[in-house]
Amino acid sequence: MTQRPGNQLFDAYFTARDMREVFCDQGRVQAMLDFEAALARAEARVGLIPSAAVKPIAAACSADLYDFAALGEAIATAGNSAIPLVKALGKQIAATDAEAERYVHLGATSQDVMDSGLVLQLRQALDLIEGDLAQLADSLAVQAQRHAATPLAGRTWLQHATPVTLGMKIAGWLGAVTRSRQRLRELKPRLLVLQFGGASGTLAALGEQALPIAQALAEELQLTLPEQPWHTQRDRVVEFGAVLGLIAGSLGKFGRDISLLMQTEAAEVFEPSAPGKGGSSTMPHKRNPVGAAVLIGAATRVPGLVSTLFSAMPQEHERSLGLWHAEWETLPEICCLVSGSLQQARLLADGLEVDAERMSRNLELTQGLVLAEAVSIVLAQRVGRDTAHHLLEQCCKRAVAEQRHLRAVLGDEPQVTAELSSAELDHLLNPAHYLGQAKTWVERAVAEHNALSV
Repeated sequence: MTQRPGNQLFDAYFTARDMREVFCDQGRVQAMLDFEAALARAEARVGLIPSAAVKPIAAACSADLYDFAALGEAIATAGNSAIPLVKALGKQIAATDAEAERYVHLGATSQDVMDSGLVLQLRQALDLIEGDLAQLADSLAVQAQRHAATPLAGRTWLQHATPVTLGMKIAGWLGAVTRSRQRLRELKPRLLVLQFGGASGTLAALGEQALPIAQALAEELQLTLPEQPWHTQRDRVVEFGAVLGLIAGSLGKFGRDISLLMQTEAAEVFEPSAPGKGGSSTMPHKRNPVGAAVLIGAATRVPGLVSTLFSAMPQEHERSLGLWHAEWETLPEICCLVSGSLQQARLLADGLEVDAERMSRNLELTQGLVLAEAVSIVLAQRVGRDTAHHLLEQCCKRAVAEQRHLRAVLGDEPQVTAELSSAELDHLLNPAHYLGQAKTWVERAVAEHNALSV
């Protein structure tokens, strides 16, 4: 069986198919050809080229007509993808209309083609990411409300702390997603702009028609015309990469929490099960957090790629040597990794399996110690903070040493029973009564989500 060259084995695991299609060779070439077709239409609108030239140029602007392997070989000599593509485009047009070939790429430079093509790809990527984030947020909002009053042990420094709720924890994940959606909305006007400056950014080759053509080109591509070309001002694409880095990190937090809650010793929350999912090649009993692994993996890989974008920002003068080149595969890879993370995150959020009974049992692992603060706070109001803290500390040590429940130890301590009744102690040592504002945090996170989704 003949195998296609390339790295196919892990793509379905780490990358969403729709995003890979945006950034595959076909997607990249088509985006650049879309620029060339739009340029011809814009220049014809302004009267720079004959209207008759537009149709043969546009007809040749289909990626299916080009040999990507040949283009790849030519790039190794040319130094970028636009030079051999424009040559191939010219030959394609000349084969049917030699006159129209004269007007291809008029006034543009290679970076105009590549950067504007990239922006067109990023617009598609943004649509995919925003759609996935919205669906993820919807699922998290449902789960947060469903489990708003489900107590589980809060954990600080990986140790049991005071009780929280699963809904509060999920609301934390939801809040991070909501903020990422806000950031994407805010940066979109800065990112989705035309790149069109010609050789050195002045568009001198187009004379007095330069600005009308630039405006017409922006309209054709449905992009904004920026204040000037941005060949070596890379803050726009780096900002997008940085926000994707934040998304990857937030999803990594989600994945890390899920994987810890899935540990055998906790066994409180699980990824949705499916045939063959999370198994082991040797241990039939295993149920591994394979979705969470993608989230954590992307959160580990993306920061290094984002740092490459930042490192490539000090680009020389009006066209960069090497620093611009460093972006070409980096930003697409970030998009692909984030897409894969979002794909897995949506599956996790949609099908979370929750064992509330196990959460309740785990809250009792320390035999009441997680509620020592609740008792101390009330007792402090009656005997003073230092006295109450010291007294509870001693009772906790005794409970551990004697392997007794804190409630029993407190019930035997005269200094405690002199201030707190049996009913008060029972109330204070019930996790459901020490959840603070957990429900409110859920309501607020869901309200922010709903406001953004209107």
